[in-house]
Amino acid sequence: MAGSKAKGTLQVTEKQGVSPERQLADVALDPLFGSAVIASSFGKQFSGETDFTAFYEALHDRARAIRSNKLGSVEDMLTAQAAALNAMFLELARRSGANMGEYMQAAETYMRLALKAQAQCRGTLETLANIKNPPVVYARQANIANGPQQVNNGVGASHASNHASPPNKLLETEHGKRLDPGTAGAAIGSDPSMETVGAIDGAADGGRQGEREPQRRQGRKAESAQG
Repeated sequence: MAGSKAKGTLQVTEKQGVSPERQLADVALDPLFGSAVIASSFGKQFSGETDFTAFYEALHDRARAIRSNKLGSVEDMLTAQAAALNAMFLELARRSGANMGEYMQAAETYMRLALKAQAQCRGTLETLANIKNPPVVYARQANIANGPQQVNNGVGASHASNHASPPNKLLETEHGKRLDPGTAGAAIGSDPSMETVGAIDGAADGGRQGEREPQRRQGRKAESAQG
């Protein structure tokens, strides 16, 4: 598939057994193709007009190196980005200071942008440090017991619950009998003093008390005669 040889045109070599439409679709869906378009567009001010095909192939070479754990290009890129972000922070902070005291709104805007650039610079350096020295993760394992453990599931659990249920049912039944107000309690026969007391006849008790009074008077007369 030979196209125009202009610098802004991607030249793709035809593959046997693959239609030109499929090859164009594969290139359009390639994430590196879009990145190459953006990077070449923004890079014109620095490197001028470059051959797009060479730019695309160079980007693929870097991607293959990263897949092979060759991270030299990534480290260089992060280092360059951190340096650029630091330069942005310094310039924005300088402009904020220049407007301080006279144009407070402009000074505040510049300061906010400066602090954002500083935060991005710090994050870029942290990423670079993690690539150079990956953090060590310590995994903790809990609930370690010596010897075998037995877990009662299924039949064992149901069997244990069946053994535990009868006392509860018995307790509920006896408790219900105690709280039933319609059931009359029987007298205890083993202790005579706890037997049911009969009805008290007031007239009979009064007659008994009248009989006791003459006896008490006679006893007092005998004591006075002796004295």
